[in-house]
Formats: sequence, C-alpha cells, structure tokens
Amino acid sequence: MREILLLSLLLPLAAAPLAAQLPADLARERRDYAAWLHTAPNSPLAAVAQQPLGSGLSLGADGDVVLAGVAPHRLSPAGATAVLDGPDGKRTVARGRLVPLGRYRLLLSGPPARLVATVYGAAPADPVAPAFYGYDSSLVLTVTLRPPAAPARVRVLAEDGVEVDAAEAGTLELPPGIGGTTLRALRLPGAEPEEFDVEVYFRDATNDAGSYPAGRFVTLTPAGGSRWRLDFNRARNPFCAYNTAYPCPAPWRGNTIAAPIAAGERYAKP
Repeated sequence: MREILLLSLLLPLAAAPLAAQLPADLARERRDYAAWLHTAPNSPLAAVAQQPLGSGLSLGADGDVVLAGVAPHRLSPAGATAVLDGPDGKRTVARGRLVPLGRYRLLLSGPPARLVATVYGAAPADPVAPAFYGYDSSLVLTVTLRPPAAPARVRVLAEDGVEVDAAEAGTLELPPGIGGTTLRALRLPGAEPEEFDVEVYFRDATNDAGSYPAGRFVTLTPAGGSRWRLDFNRARNPFCAYNTAYPCPAPWRGNTIAAPIAAGERYAKP
C-alpha cells in the first residue's frame, strides 16, 4: 500500500509539462528528495517537536515535550551527547543518531554547547508531494566567490531549524538581468566535523507569491578556483515550510533579490 502511495506522489513530478527539459541529475535529485520526504523516519513531515536541550528536557504525557503514551523520561546534556533516563534505565543519546522512544524517535543535533532535540512520530497518511517551478537554464550561473576581508563566524539557523556556527565564505554578484544583487555565502557544517556546504539563503520577488515567504536555500558547487556554480533550479525550502515544529531561519543580511527567481522549489499555502 505504501509503495502505491509513493508512486502516486512521484507521478506528478514525472508527468510535469517541463519534466523532459530537466537535466537527468536534477530529475533524479527531485525524485530522491520526494521519496525521502515521504519515507524517511527523520523527515520534517514526521516531526512532532523541536526544542533546545538547555539544562535538560522532560518528555512524556506531561513533559516539556508532550508525547502521548510515553512514560516520563528526562533528557539531560552530557558533554557532546545526552542521557535519556526513564523507567527502563539510562541510555546515551549520541548526536545524529535516531533513538526509539515508544512510538516516537528522538534525534540530537547541533553544536555540543547548544544541543537541540527533535522528536519524530508517524508521517502524515496523505502527504503532499513537493512542487517545483519549471526548469530555467538561464538561472544556472557560474559566479566568482570573493573571500571576506576578515574571516568571521556567525550563528545562523540552518534549514533544519538548528542553530549552527557558520563561517563567512564570501560574496558573489548576480548579473544585472536577475537583480545585480550582492549575495552573502556561508559555510554551514555538515554531518561530519570536517564536512561543510557553501550555502546561500535568499529571498526574492516570488516570496509569498509562489515560493516560501521566509526564503529558500541553495547550495553552491565548486567550478574550479574561485568559481562556483549557483543553480537556482536547486533552491529548496527550509524545513519550517513543511512543519511548524521547526523555527524559520531569518533572512541573511543583504540577501534579498529584487527580481523574481521562478526556479527551484515552490510553496503551496496550506
């Protein structure tokens, strides 16, 4: 039954009028993303709550995080990890690993000093497939990333609503035809300590008129030397677009494009 549901969700992507114009890797990326949204245990569609761990959280029917049918538990920080204490004893919760808790799953993420707990339940029975603008090859750009005058770090919310320590990657110029704006790029930490993505979080004239009001993320890919590829067809929504359990990132200073960027992920108001 679940396979039939997933196929019905992916058919609109395959049957879209402009699907034939999509590069094969982008078509595959979109199919994989839709599949992940509707099947992954840590999909934003399945999130029940997200809260900073702070000095600790109680979880259960009457806890800081209300979880019906779960006996009282206490989640406490322990350096770069946390300890979950409940009727069955104590267990260590490592960052980035899903831990079962009754019919829920618990995920710890964020920097060790600012850990965040996200709880997932079951995904909706009738999830909506992600929607995209038609492919626009004119919005695939090769840009020069100018390094910052002075390296700096800044705290920002990543697309999953978790506050991270990002590094200034530099700035890039958009051509006059799409606003001529200077955009700020940051290096956001990845799943492993040595990993990072160069990201641009931007707003444009489609916000709240086709795209998500708070803005969208796009990842830059290396094109040799100081050159990078910026493909707005790969712009994606933050997780708060799928679920109000997540806080929404605030627009990065200066990253507002006056022109409409009708490419990448769309947003349908609920």
